[in-house]
Amino acid sequence: MRKPVYIAAYHQSKFGKLMDMTVPDIVKNAVESVCKEANAPPSAIDVGSIGATCNFSLNRQGLLAGLVASVPGLAAKPIEAVENACASGGQAILSVINKLQAGDGDVGIAIGYEKMRDAEGKMDGKLIGEVLGYFSHPDEREGKVFVFPHIFAEVMDLYMKTHGVREEDLAQIAVVEYGNAKYNPYAQMQKVQITLEQAMKIEGFNRYVVEGLPLKTYDCSQITDGHASMIIATEQGLAKLGIRKADTVQIAGYAQATDPLRKEGRDVLRPCGANAAMGKAYAMAGVKPADVDVAEVHDCFTVMGAIAVEVLGKTPYGKGAAYWVDGKAAVGGECAINTSGGLIAKGHPIGATGVAMVGWSAWQLQGKVPAELQVKKAKVAATFNIGGPICSSVCTVLKPAV
Repeated sequence: MRKPVYIAAYHQSKFGKLMDMTVPDIVKNAVESVCKEANAPPSAIDVGSIGATCNFSLNRQGLLAGLVASVPGLAAKPIEAVENACASGGQAILSVINKLQAGDGDVGIAIGYEKMRDAEGKMDGKLIGEVLGYFSHPDEREGKVFVFPHIFAEVMDLYMKTHGVREEDLAQIAVVEYGNAKYNPYAQMQKVQITLEQAMKIEGFNRYVVEGLPLKTYDCSQITDGHASMIIATEQGLAKLGIRKADTVQIAGYAQATDPLRKEGRDVLRPCGANAAMGKAYAMAGVKPADVDVAEVHDCFTVMGAIAVEVLGKTPYGKGAAYWVDGKAAVGGECAINTSGGLIAKGHPIGATGVAMVGWSAWQLQGKVPAELQVKKAKVAATFNIGGPICSSVCTVLKPAV
């Protein structure tokens, strides 16, 4: 029988630029900051997992678990690094939960980070495009300069043609999310606001990413530095930490599933793995899609914001974009989605993204987000984190602990 597990504490950096912070400094800061939130020393942690994606290719750093163990109090403990492309953060959370379920301890730490910019905050777009392309099938890279924007431009085109959706319908998703990010002090694009006209107008910064396909710059998520960390505990672990269960959020449902890496040959508009993982998480939590009040989803591109609503089960197949256009995903709507600003406006520090989704959702249930973004009386939250071309999916369902 599975033991209930709870989010005892959560911390994240502001997303955007970590400037001259080194990877060891980032990991140390992530650990110590969340321990401070829990009012507990790192030595109280029994197990851990850290997720990142570009640590080899951009940071020239492997064996991240050893950096976690370098924090005083964490040596000689079961700690591992996980990589599942953009779902690495979510995978780190599941890794910790599985260790707790296996009896390896009662208190665990899940960490996610990404350092994509240099010490001056600048980025090498060509290099980043190349290394992110490694997370696609080699047969689907040929002829693509920026592999993932190209792949999702194809997905966007397919979605629009299959469902009769307009470019402006998907652009509305970005407009909503930039509007939310304005009130999120951790968001990369907090000081940037856009209108639908700006999101649609092809000029200057905003352009079509791939000739002949509908994806525009404002349809894309950000290149982001950032870290996020979370302490997860069993009931026994909460007692050891001196944290009341009533002050925590339960990870009531969780699941992971993976589809083939190749996009071609499968129905990416109805991703089997994503739907399976979301369904299993709902079943474990004992809830239905209609019960979900707030959600954080993986909008690496606006089309994923639409598909994600369908994976959540909040709308029928093909109606995800309309959910946003009709205001149902807004704060105060039927189910507030990406109140953080999402990957498009909050930012997308790849390894940290999945951890941040769950952390922000927990804050929503605890009434800890800024008033302008707070969903009143939220009782159930869901998250949907993907890696690759809708390949790997990590889904969770959260409830206030009782």
